[in-house]
Amino acid sequence: MSIPENVARVRERIAAAARRAGRNPEEVTLMGVSKTFAAERVREAYQAGVRVFGENRVQEFAGKAGALADLENAEWHMIGHLQTNKALKAVELFTAIGSVDSLRLAEKLNSSAGQFGKKLPVLIEINVGGEAAKSGASLESVELDALLHAAPQLEHLEFRGLMTVPPFTEDPQQARPYFRRLRELRDQIVARNLVHVGVDTLSMGMSHDFEVAIEEGSTCVRVGTAIFGERAKL
Repeated sequence: MSIPENVARVRERIAAAARRAGRNPEEVTLMGVSKTFAAERVREAYQAGVRVFGENRVQEFAGKAGALADLENAEWHMIGHLQTNKALKAVELFTAIGSVDSLRLAEKLNSSAGQFGKKLPVLIEINVGGEAAKSGASLESVELDALLHAAPQLEHLEFRGLMTVPPFTEDPQQARPYFRRLRELRDQIVARNLVHVGVDTLSMGMSHDFEVAIEEGSTCVRVGTAIFGERAKL
């Protein structure tokens, strides 16, 4: 299938999942995860109506950003692990950062955004499965607590919500408890008024499990393979 056909099919699945959960499909943002795909493929997805894109590496996106600069109203989100020494370049290139996992990184992004005179939307990445191989702040960790309490003082950042990648399983239903836990954490943060801004975004769900994520409250699904096809093996 072509990229436009894939996008249409994904949107149909998003709408069906939202309806099952008694939600408005318009509450769910479709992010096209365009990492490793050439600018021409990204442009096809844009022409099919996708406006939000996710990239994993600063250097890779820097190499194709110029070829995509004419895409009006396109948003470019950094969703991969971000090293502090690349924070300044990331702030320059991206519309938002969806993978803030430490106070140190948040402070570096805040300083960098100040240099550009930007108010940078960010998400806190949570390692819901406690997996050693994955980045993200652990649930109920000292690091997460420190980040949440420092958020109001980071004046150049706008904390929008949370992001997670649950442990991979062949059965999407097995991801449900992790998605539910992220939603519960978001609700706890709101109830405690920790960050003093609207933290309504829940970025969770990818090509194989986004329907379950929507049923559990996701407001942004990060879909790569189901739009662009399989990535080449590196």
